[in-house]
Amino acid sequence: MVPGTYDPVTLGHLDIITRTTEVFDHVIVGVVNASVRKSKSVFAVEDRVAFIEAEVEELGNVEVKPFSNLLVEFARENGAKAVVKGLRAISDFEYEFEMNQLNRKMAPDIESMYLMAAPEYSFLSSSGVKEIATFGGDLTGLVPPPVASRLQEALKR
Repeated sequence: MVPGTYDPVTLGHLDIITRTTEVFDHVIVGVVNASVRKSKSVFAVEDRVAFIEAEVEELGNVEVKPFSNLLVEFARENGAKAVVKGLRAISDFEYEFEMNQLNRKMAPDIESMYLMAAPEYSFLSSSGVKEIATFGGDLTGLVPPPVASRLQEALKR
């Protein structure tokens, strides 16, 4: 399982999802409906699911599902034995380490695994992409083209 808000999905997210499919036979991408730690989403959960589905269709072993409950509950409901997340920097590690400990306390049977971001995506974040879009910047190489055009429409000042 590869969870996230994916608001918007970036090429870095898609890289982690793709690399996860090379390790596991079946991958569920869990799209958080409403994040507790992040501001209101630009895109509805249905849009975020559709963007990801369009990009992973060719992989064949990915299922994209929205969820609104605890990650470990969603993992159990879907028979997931592992949660895979990408790490870009030390700040990601600090947050994910804390979340891992909480998740492990609630669900010691579900393993957490981490993939290091590919160098070309180590700087890439959804919040950074939204800021670039807000000021009309070029999103080429950051998000899929359909996401870029919808994001620029939604955030253009």
